[in-house]
Amino acid sequence: MISFEPKELSQRQVHSYMLGGISPRPIALVSTISDDGILNLSPFSFYNAFGSNPPIIAFSPARRGRDNTLKDTYNNLLSTKECVVNAVTEFMTEQINLASAEYESNVNEFVKSGLTPFDSDLVKPKRVKESPFQMECKLIQMIHTSDKPGAGNIAICEVIKFHIADEIIKDGIIHPDFIRNVGRNGSDFYTKAFGNAIFSVKKPPAKPIGYDSLPPFILNSKILTANNLAKLALIETIPTLSEAESFFNKLLPVEATENTFWIFLKNNDLEKACSSLKYFIAENFHNTQKFFEFLIQIALENNETELAWLLVIYYGKTYEFKG
Repeated sequence: MISFEPKELSQRQVHSYMLGGISPRPIALVSTISDDGILNLSPFSFYNAFGSNPPIIAFSPARRGRDNTLKDTYNNLLSTKECVVNAVTEFMTEQINLASAEYESNVNEFVKSGLTPFDSDLVKPKRVKESPFQMECKLIQMIHTSDKPGAGNIAICEVIKFHIADEIIKDGIIHPDFIRNVGRNGSDFYTKAFGNAIFSVKKPPAKPIGYDSLPPFILNSKILTANNLAKLALIETIPTLSEAESFFNKLLPVEATENTFWIFLKNNDLEKACSSLKYFIAENFHNTQKFFEFLIQIALENNETELAWLLVIYYGKTYEFKG
C-alpha cells in the first residue's frame, strides 16, 4: 500500500487519486443562466444529497487546476442564486461529455451538446428535456475552501421543485433499471448504475446480534466469507436448538453423492441439499462438515438467513462445537 500526504504530490496527482478512489460518483448536470441570458450547462461529479427536510443537494464547481480560473456555473450561481440539477442517464452520456468541454462564457452548451432546454416552473435556468429526473434549486450558500488551483467551491442548494418522469417509477420508487443513471469514476471511466451492477442489501433490524455474537466455529470457517458472516449477524434472535432439530427431523434423507450434492447447490434446491446432509451424517460421510458450510453459504446468498441459522445450530450440535 502506498501512503502519502497531499502536500507530497502535485494537485493533479491528488485529483487523479481522489477521482479513482472516490467512485462511482453521481453526476449533476447543472443548468444555469447568466445575467445576460446566456444558458450554461455543465456536469459535476463532486455531488450528492445532504438532507430531505428541506431537500438539500451540493456540488462543487471547483477552480480549474490548470489555470485557477472560475467556471461559468460558479459565476452564474453567485449572480442569480438559481440552477437546475438534472440526472444523467446512459442515453445522455456522450452529450454530457460534450457539455463538459471548456467553452467560452458566451457559448450555450445546450447547443453544443444537442440537449434540449425547456422552461422551469420556479427558476430561470432551463431544465434538460432528455433527463428523467430534474430538480429546480435555489442557492443557499457557496463555501470556498481556498483560492488555490483545484480548490472546491461547494454550492449548497435547496430543491424547490422536483420533476420525475412517470416511466422511471415502479412500486412507488425510482427504479435503477428504469432511470438508468450513470456514475463517474477516475480517468475516462464511467459506471452503469443499473442492470447487473445493481444488488440489494437488506437493511439491519433495530438490534441485530452483531458479528461478535456469532459462534466461534462459524467465525473460524475457511469457507464462509466476511460478508456471509455479517449477513448471519443481521438477525435479532437466534433460532433455538429445538427449532433446528425439528427442522431436520422433518427431512427425509436423500441418498446422495458428493456430485449430486453439488448439483442440488448449483440448482439452489436447498431442501434436497439439506436432505443430502442428513444422509451424509447418518453415513458418517467424510466431507460433511465442509458441505454444511457450503450449504450455509448458499442459503445466505439466496437470502434464506433463517435456514442458514438452522443449519449453523444443527452443525454445531452434530459436531459438538461449543458456542
